[in-house]
Amino acid sequence: MKKLVLSSFVFLTYLWAGAQTLSIETCYQLARQQYPLTKQHELIKQTNQYTIANIASGYLPQLNMNGQATYQSDVTQVPVKIPGMDIPQISKDQYKLYGEAAQTIYDGGVIRQQKNIQNANAAVEEQSLEVELYKLNDRINQLFFGILLLNEQLIQNAITNKDIEAALKKTAAAVANGTALKSNADVLRAEIIKNNQRAIELCAMRKAYTSMLGVFTGQELKETVTLEKPQPFTAVADMHRPELNLYEQQAKQLDAQQNLISAKNLPKLGLFVQGGAGRPALNMLSNKFEPYYLGGLRLNWSLSGFYTSKREKSIIDIKRKTIDLQKETFLFNTNLIDKQQNADLNKWASLLQTDDEMIALRTNIKNAAAAQLENGVITSSDFIRELNAEDQARQNKTLHEIQLLLTQYSIKWNTGN
Repeated sequence: MKKLVLSSFVFLTYLWAGAQTLSIETCYQLARQQYPLTKQHELIKQTNQYTIANIASGYLPQLNMNGQATYQSDVTQVPVKIPGMDIPQISKDQYKLYGEAAQTIYDGGVIRQQKNIQNANAAVEEQSLEVELYKLNDRINQLFFGILLLNEQLIQNAITNKDIEAALKKTAAAVANGTALKSNADVLRAEIIKNNQRAIELCAMRKAYTSMLGVFTGQELKETVTLEKPQPFTAVADMHRPELNLYEQQAKQLDAQQNLISAKNLPKLGLFVQGGAGRPALNMLSNKFEPYYLGGLRLNWSLSGFYTSKREKSIIDIKRKTIDLQKETFLFNTNLIDKQQNADLNKWASLLQTDDEMIALRTNIKNAAAAQLENGVITSSDFIRELNAEDQARQNKTLHEIQLLLTQYSIKWNTGN
């Protein structure tokens, strides 16, 4: 019996001896650092750097090697014969091998807009990752406050056991003196066993929750870990969810795409130099392999882009409206959740206002029942009924306190504050 009686206080001994202490903010930080998806930040950064470097290479001279061999049905001929002068006849098989270096002077802003698009793409990926990582906070809330609630229930379980043990001690003395039935003591002993079984269940649940919290935070959490109970606070109503920033980055991404469409339809200007050898070279009347070079300015203006630019911009406008609808839907659903959470917040606060009065009344009734049990006026079952009623009142207060805190942090998470 002594072993059963002491088992309900095992958790309290662990709690007092615990060296580990964690706050909910620390859990948020550790979970973010530990979560595998966090490593994607560096991958996005590296990919963006390499892509920007590749795009910037468009400002460097572009080098090309070209060659061709042709056979043509006719060649240029001089239709006159000049006495004493031999005019060579050009061969119908002709060859050319040359290299060209081209330097962009003005590209209409295409390279700059391509850089902007890549930076916008990286920003969207980063913010999408932030949205996923932000969901961790809600999971931490559920585990953290779940453990706090189990802690309080274990404490209340130990207090209830203490009351039963006190009643059992007096009842056992009465049984020994022949003033009480043995069955009264047996009822109390059975209730102690029942309470100890409940403590075992609560400890097992707490161990499971602690293990999951340890996985999320990357810490080896022992059962002795102490979680700092947050103080109640007033939740801020302003909306700062990472999803809102994601919609903003997606809109900037579309702006960059639209600017690129306009840039592609502008004329391009560049320098070029070409050198090589051919037959014929630049002298069309020479039928020898000869080196040559030439250089100058090159203007290029593709007008075919105007055929599709209007429709491409229309597609972007549709995508922009889609983003606006997604944002509107998100705000609608988030505001609904916020209203429900605020209603819950008011409910828990109102219940807490009457919990102390209920506990005081139930304690008075239990104390009176304990005195009646000691005097043999009521049975052990009657006392247990009143004791359980007091225990339920205390547990209700604990539940309301933890639910109030959880609701406050849920509002904080839902609004992004």
